[in-house]
Amino acid sequence: MRCVPGHRFAGLALIASILALAGASGLAAEPELDYRIERLVPLRGADGEGFDGKMSWMHARPGAIPPGAPGNATDVPIVVLTLQRMLVTGSDVFFAIQDLRTDDLGRTWAGPVEHATSLGRTKEPGGVTVVPSDISLQWHAATGKLLAIGHNVRYTNNRRPQPVRARETVYSVYDPVHRSWSPQQWLKMPNKPRFQNAGAGSIQRYDLPNGDILLPIYYKEPRATNYSSTVVRCRFDGRNLTYVEHGDELTVNLPRGLCEPSLTRLGDRFYLTLRNDSTGYVTRGTDGLHFDKPIPWTFDDGKNLGSYNTQQHWVTHGDGLFLVYTRRGANNNHVPRHRAPLFIAQVDPEKMRVLRKTERILVPELGAQLGNFGVGDVSPDEAWVVTTETMRPATSARYGSDDRVWIARILWNRPNRLVQP
Repeated sequence: MRCVPGHRFAGLALIASILALAGASGLAAEPELDYRIERLVPLRGADGEGFDGKMSWMHARPGAIPPGAPGNATDVPIVVLTLQRMLVTGSDVFFAIQDLRTDDLGRTWAGPVEHATSLGRTKEPGGVTVVPSDISLQWHAATGKLLAIGHNVRYTNNRRPQPVRARETVYSVYDPVHRSWSPQQWLKMPNKPRFQNAGAGSIQRYDLPNGDILLPIYYKEPRATNYSSTVVRCRFDGRNLTYVEHGDELTVNLPRGLCEPSLTRLGDRFYLTLRNDSTGYVTRGTDGLHFDKPIPWTFDDGKNLGSYNTQQHWVTHGDGLFLVYTRRGANNNHVPRHRAPLFIAQVDPEKMRVLRKTERILVPELGAQLGNFGVGDVSPDEAWVVTTETMRPATSARYGSDDRVWIARILWNRPNRLVQP
């Protein structure tokens, strides 16, 4: 493990600060929900020297271990970022999970460290390679564990065969003392054809007070074209994740269906945002398992949000709900799927619409895609949105991207009462 001192990225921090001033637009709607955005760049390329033309960082996701929790005797959260390398000339060709870690809120970093034994590529019969990907992290308060959940991808000669082979939900537990991850395990689902290709890739889960986990997944039968999404109630004992039941099965009759669901709760309602090729969707319910008919995301003026064929995730404060997303219409036609810049805006929880005047830029557009990102609460005072510049050799570097890992620190002006101190 190598330790990356913060001063190595002083130049990038200065760039980020300038972009922060130039890129932010609008103001939060309510003064009591206002916040500042500070940007960090803990890594640029695999070795700190920038884009190598072959591989790019993907799927950076944060998870925090609270002060005083097992493995953290300090009064500062430990923050771990998982991420992985992607072959830029392939189609979603991923390699072993790696991580970065900071014990001082981003001033210094350790890593990246590759976890090839526990979260790396493995071989299966017939020349098949399987690797975990799309990992998301979250502290599980009931067991005092940082739990990573994602799914796996299978390849033959670094190509995903059609029809796509089986896919499972993958999970692993972090050991903060040894800075290691437990060997990956797979969540056992009901033995039904539609769950042969089912996983929790690029999602946000919600943990109930009793420790049960409400885990969004998406799935389809091997030869189907459209996905459905549901929320699985699971139990986690600190080592093993087990299926208990699942809720409504949601889809739309449009290409891809509904996938990459993310769940949150505000007050007595649960909110679920879902990806579709044409537009993002949103729905809500009262128990985290059953939901109304999904509707397309719009601004509060009724116009479509413009987010499509990529993820949206939640930032949830006890006094308000926020959505993080990418969209069309931001002078970004040169970015594939309009996946940059990365925006945040407050949501009207009653009408389930995005308040246009609250929209701000979290991470600026520099030619690369930013749509594969993660959100995590670090403390009652701040949440982190973490993303990577998904590089494409022909276009991304031309606009200033350099295989950076970006952190947008959302610093609340009043503590978030939903977050455990």
